[in-house]
Amino acid sequence: MSQNRPFVLSIAGFDPSGGAGILADIKTFEQHQVTGFAIVTANTIQTENEFHAIEWIELSFVLRSVETLFQNYKISAVKIGIIPSLHYLNRILTTIKLLSPTTQIVWDPVLKSSTKFEFTKIEDQLNLDKILSKIDLITPNYNEMEHLFPGFLENKFLLENEIETCILLKGGHNTASIGTDRLFLKNEIINFLPSEKKCFEKHGSGCVLSSSITANLALNQPIPEACKNAKIYIEKYLSSTSTLIGYHYV
Repeated sequence: MSQNRPFVLSIAGFDPSGGAGILADIKTFEQHQVTGFAIVTANTIQTENEFHAIEWIELSFVLRSVETLFQNYKISAVKIGIIPSLHYLNRILTTIKLLSPTTQIVWDPVLKSSTKFEFTKIEDQLNLDKILSKIDLITPNYNEMEHLFPGFLENKFLLENEIETCILLKGGHNTASIGTDRLFLKNEIINFLPSEKKCFEKHGSGCVLSSSITANLALNQPIPEACKNAKIYIEKYLSSTSTLIGYHYV
């Protein structure tokens, strides 16, 4: 392996269509010239149009995989995708932090698939707050944001320093301002406006965006720059074809 490329890790589901999950993440990592590893949290049966079934991987197996990789490589950044519960997520985060406290972590909270299959229910808000303190950035869309933080959207995007992580609120579901992403930092909100590219809906676009950010963080870009550059990448991906599966390139 190249010694010049940082190591990054995707902990996510396997989508056999390659549009989402770890396959999409690995494609994105390679285009960003980082060395990508992957640990599967779930096997799925799906296409870009339909979701049929899921089998979750035992947590103990996932944790053993995490430990093995971190004991052998210096992993700069981790992207986490679908998980079955907050407990499952918390155990993964705790293991990473014990093995490598400086590793940056991005969580793409995929609560439902684009085909409406529900992955994770958020039932314990107090536990969620503790979990978020271990994460550097989360990348929800508008629907996921409302599930994670009920009432947040009605507060006109005002932060009260109560949320324990940075948030990139994706603008794909924002009917008032389509394509405008909002990055919430501790004391600042940064808007990323869409370009004039003609973009098309894509299966797994959230996976691609979050893995692009993760790669950029591993390349020592600060969070605002990592998000800005990831938006450029995702717009190229969204405009690459008119189908639900896109092409990866920088």
